Amino acid sequence: MNSRARQLGNKVVYQIYIRSFCDSDGDGVGDLRGIISKLDYLKELGVDIVWITPFFVSPQNDNGYDVADYRAIDPVFGTMDDFEELAREARARGIELMLDMVFNHTSTEHEWFKRALAGEQKYLAYYKFVDAAEGATAHDPGEPPTNWESKFGGNAWVYVPSLNKWYLHLFDPTQADLDWDNPEVREEMADILRFWQGKGVSCFRFDVVNLISKPEGWPSDETEGKHFYSDGPRIHEYLQEMVRLGGIDGNVTVGEMSSTTLENCIRYTNPENHELAMAFNFHHLKVDFAGGDKWELKEPDIRELRELFRTWQEGMTAGGGWNSLFWSNHDQPRPNSRFGDTEHHWYASSTLLPTATHLMRGTPYIFQGEELGQTISDFTSIEQYRDVESLNYYQIIQQRGHTPEEAFEIVHARSRDDGRTPMAWDASENAGFTAGTPWLGINANHVSINAETEMADEGSVWSYYQHLIALRKAEPVISEGDVRFVDVADESPLIAYERTLGGTRLLVQCNFSGDEVTGLAVGSGELLVGNYGDPVLEGETVLLRPYEAVAHIWR
Repeated sequence: MNSRARQLGNKVVYQIYIRSFCDSDGDGVGDLRGIISKLDYLKELGVDIVWITPFFVSPQNDNGYDVADYRAIDPVFGTMDDFEELAREARARGIELMLDMVFNHTSTEHEWFKRALAGEQKYLAYYKFVDAAEGATAHDPGEPPTNWESKFGGNAWVYVPSLNKWYLHLFDPTQADLDWDNPEVREEMADILRFWQGKGVSCFRFDVVNLISKPEGWPSDETEGKHFYSDGPRIHEYLQEMVRLGGIDGNVTVGEMSSTTLENCIRYTNPENHELAMAFNFHHLKVDFAGGDKWELKEPDIRELRELFRTWQEGMTAGGGWNSLFWSNHDQPRPNSRFGDTEHHWYASSTLLPTATHLMRGTPYIFQGEELGQTISDFTSIEQYRDVESLNYYQIIQQRGHTPEEAFEIVHARSRDDGRTPMAWDASENAGFTAGTPWLGINANHVSINAETEMADEGSVWSYYQHLIALRKAEPVISEGDVRFVDVADESPLIAYERTLGGTRLLVQCNFSGDEVTGLAVGSGELLVGNYGDPVLEGETVLLRPYEAVAHIWR
């Protein structure tokens, strides 16, 4: 365990959503050469691995997560020469590249799917095609094979009249699910991994990878069906084979695990199983879902958040698993606006969150702009959104009985586009992101929240992130220590935990509220980091101000 902690525990991953990071050619869309131009920025921040969202050939119906060619770069993002230069330049700075592999489904524009539609048996067997009833027509195809719902809304099946078959799409209809029960599909995926390793890639992120194994017999019940295919029947077997055939055992890898369980994530990430290095789970990002529904709003439940962190941190440690630590990614609204108060306590809200997770046991992830304290979008109409999920649910929410105004309020709080607004590099009109017209709107507050301003300020959010990254590399108790959560009253907005290694103890306290909260005693502890500077003490007890986070260390 200690050797794996040393391999993963002192690393920090930075996620680039390529469309929104930096545009080098003025077309309004970020690209590979834009990333090359910012490698020195990433090195100065201190990150070790850069995860880049898909830049493969794609019709862009789901912003690149609908892949039409896994071995070719979409011209909007650059060329293979650009990528090879990026790999060289990153390596020269001690930065590893992590590619985002979308292996559950392909675009319906992929050559494999086109050949399947042409009736080629080899490629029909690459996808989840199911025969329709005899006599089915385009006008009346009958009932789909199951009542499963797409993650983007609506039924998860499309009828193809020319084949008299249905195909499965757990996401957009243009994203057809692959059939991982077919060994030829599994070999194709392994070969893709070998191809990119040959280009200098050493780390991989696997999109919704725990959905690749589907049950036999196409069961249905009164639910939307996700429990049938999440952590499916042969998922561990398929992951082990992919890791072995793809030659990535021992590499830094992470799986995005949709609707997963602690028990499965221990299996996915325990090195004895030779599956993945770590996993993303999303339970902690559902504590503001009313009734468990992403598209119904409520205030974050901090008690539930605290217990989820306790369960996953302590449970993964006990089981030999490894956590990914994150608040944000390209599928989440900005967390400081979501869990904090960016109107009245922007700095504290923006620094509370990384303090809470960067000092936990696991590997921290930073989503571009998070290190600047970028906030949720300032969009005022649905026409400003581009995300297929958001546009679909704007209609679905109204069909559920909400007014257009209520539907917009919900989309504005939940949309993936609220975290995809372009990176704010400076205070100029387009935030230094592009010389052209940006593909998605840029927040007006970029004039004060931007990299150029914050890198020159030792008291900025950026400088605070840089310090947290340095602490993880300097303090073994953070990168390697055990973790135990401290009991507090159920109604308390305080999340507190201890890290221990040998004779060193670290106590972290985080106030997830806009009120002053009485914290825990720190006695002779040395302040390691705090987002207000020196804490307020009442005797030996910390009085935590709104959204304050402090960490004390005993050596």
